[in-house]
Order: sequence, then structure tokens, then C-alpha cells
Amino acid sequence: MHLYNALTRKTESFVPTGNEVTVYVCGITPYDTTHLGHGFTYAVFDILIRYLEFLGYQVRYVQNVTDIDDDILRRAREVGDDWVSLGNHWTTHFIDDNIALNIRPPDFFPRASEVITEIVGAVQELLSTGVAYESGGNVYFHVAADPDYGKLSRLNHGEMLPVANERGNKPDDPHKRDPLDFVLWQAQSLGEPAWESPWGLGRPGWHIECSTMSVKYLGQPIDLHGGGEDLIFPHHESEIAQAECATGQEPFSRFWFHIAMVRYRGEKMSKSLGNLIMVRDLLHAGYTADAIRLYLANHHYRQPWSYEVSDLKKSEVLANQFRNAVSVTGGNGQPLDPGPAERDFRRAMNDDLNTAVAINVLSKFAGEIVTSAGAGLNVDDAQCLLRRRCGILGLRLDHQQPESRVIAGWQEHRRRFAS
Repeated sequence: MHLYNALTRKTESFVPTGNEVTVYVCGITPYDTTHLGHGFTYAVFDILIRYLEFLGYQVRYVQNVTDIDDDILRRAREVGDDWVSLGNHWTTHFIDDNIALNIRPPDFFPRASEVITEIVGAVQELLSTGVAYESGGNVYFHVAADPDYGKLSRLNHGEMLPVANERGNKPDDPHKRDPLDFVLWQAQSLGEPAWESPWGLGRPGWHIECSTMSVKYLGQPIDLHGGGEDLIFPHHESEIAQAECATGQEPFSRFWFHIAMVRYRGEKMSKSLGNLIMVRDLLHAGYTADAIRLYLANHHYRQPWSYEVSDLKKSEVLANQFRNAVSVTGGNGQPLDPGPAERDFRRAMNDDLNTAVAINVLSKFAGEIVTSAGAGLNVDDAQCLLRRRCGILGLRLDHQQPESRVIAGWQEHRRRFAS
């Protein structure tokens, strides 16, 4: 299998370090969810993990919940709700949407607020190595102290600052040595939640949350780390700096895997722009989960694309074709050979997870099954292969409910977020 590695900017052979593949995916900040961009990201990782499991690997998969964050606290103030209740509400909403879409749950689904002790320890390590400093009850990572900072995004200092400012950086913070330095621990502000630390009451910065959770649950190095492409800088860049400086080990992650943005009416689909197509609204409008999954997977994960309802309708037609192909009755004639379809499916999936080509292979094969059944051929083996390969894409086909492991796994996580 070959995957594009954003760290090297090359498509490379993906060979895990052992039989267990370690995967960390940056999860949601739960103050509203789940739009089609979220759906695309987590459906892609679902297919990747399902395919790795099909190849015979065990996968240890962590997806976090950023439950303590500036955006959470701001939204809680706006709606007059407690930040914990707000986060729990939208996390359970996200979980229910993932169940509906038949998305495999992560093995670990930690909240940032659950690893405060480990975060404090990581910050202390960074202070001891000299790449961090304390000022005014805050602790900052000093970007200039890490000569490798920028190796993922390949931005220079001048290019970094405007991007960082758009994504939460506070360049005018008087406690910083450099406007680009980012916060590891921030002192408590009036009315905000806080935890004890050697630097006084406060809460963690965004970047240190994810690198800490990754190291805690997966160790270092991990095989693959990913999320939306908008996280490359500053979030993933900063994660690398923190993890590698704190532990002295390189790399933090062997592969970096990023999902392109989904657009609507010419602009990136985002909460800030308010141009969201919500997964739940599509389901309520009568589109099946299989149609939505096929619609998402018909786009290569590294290519940005725009939402078009006409294409979603075509995916519904395709979902019906797959359901028909696995349910038709053949005859006792010569068996339809599934070998060519299997070969072409694997070739597409091994080529940087080219799900669009894989779907085209299965679509043609479904047509062959229907035609062959009508001619009296035995299509049992062909139908078995089609069903299993559609399962790698997360499709239910003629099953009324999501997979039992999907329901059970997400419900186990859901219990921890019950308000």
C-alpha cells in the first residue's frame, strides 16, 4: 500500500513498524457538529482503517475530543450554558451521526480535560529542555529555539505568522518573546475553568493537548497522524515540535495524512462562515447513509471539492445498484469470476487510497453480477466479494442497521458523555 506522506511530500510505501498500526486523528471541538466536512474527514479515516484491517493489521486508533478550548468557552457564554454540558451535548450529537454513517469508532476517545496531569508533565519536560519559558503565569513554546519548526508546513517565519493569527494565535500578547510563540499553558481568566499547575491555576493550550494524548495512548513514534488539511499549520507543526523536543525522539509520527477541504458555493465549508451542510439534515431529507458514504468516497481525500446535490442524488442511485446486485438470484451455470474485480479494487486502494476508482471498479462489477445472474450464471462468490468490499467502504447495503461493532463501540464512548 502506498500513501502520500505530507512530511516528505512523497507517496511512499506504508509499512507499519509492527503488526499493530497506530493511528491518531484530531477530533472535534464540540460546540456544533457534524457538517459534511467532518463527515468527509472521519469517513476517509474509517475506510483507511477498515482497509488496513482487511490487509491483516490490528489497528490501535485514537481520536480525541477538544473539550476545553477558546471556542467552547466562547460558545458556552453566548448560549448561557456550562462548558461541560455544551461539550457533552455536541459530542453525543457527533457520536450519533457517526453511528448513522456506520463509521467505525476509535479504540480510544479521550477528552483533553482527562489528561491534565500528563499535559502538565509534558510542559515541564519542555521547560527543562529549554524550548519553553514561563511568563505571567503562562508557559510558551519558543519557536526560535527549535530549528526544525516548519519541517511539516515548510513555511518560513514570515509566512507562518499570518496563518497562525487566523487560527487562534495572539501576536500582541505582552508575555511572549516572539509573536509566533504559542501557548502551552495559559493562566486562568475570570470565570474560566482552571486546573492546578506549577505556574498557578490555568488550562492547557490547544496544541499540547493532542500531542500529549497521542503519546499517552500510542507511544512514540506512531505510524500515522492526521486530520483536516487546515490543521497542518500551526496545529500539527506544533505537535511535532512539542513531542520531539519533549522526548528527544524522532519522528513523532512516521506518516502525516491530511484530508482536503469541502466547499459550498465557492467557499470552504466552515463554522465561521456559516455555510454548513449538516449530515443529519441530509439523512432527514431522505438520503441513505450508503448514499452519503458513496458521495464522500467518490472524491479523493487529497482533492478539495464542492458540495453538489445532483452528485449526491447520483450516489443514491449507485447505492441502490449495489443493493440490487447483492440480492439478485443467479442460476447454476458457470460461476462469475470475481478475481479481476478484486485485483482492480486492491490496486486502486493501494494507490494512495483511491476510493473513487475503487467505487468505479465495484460499480462495473455490480453490473456484471446483475447481467450474469440474468443469464443463469452462479453469482454467489461474486456477491460475497462485492458485499465484503463494499463493507470496506462502510456501506450497509441491505442491512437495516449499522454494524454491531459500530453501535456497541460508539455507545460505550457515549456513556462517558451523558449529560
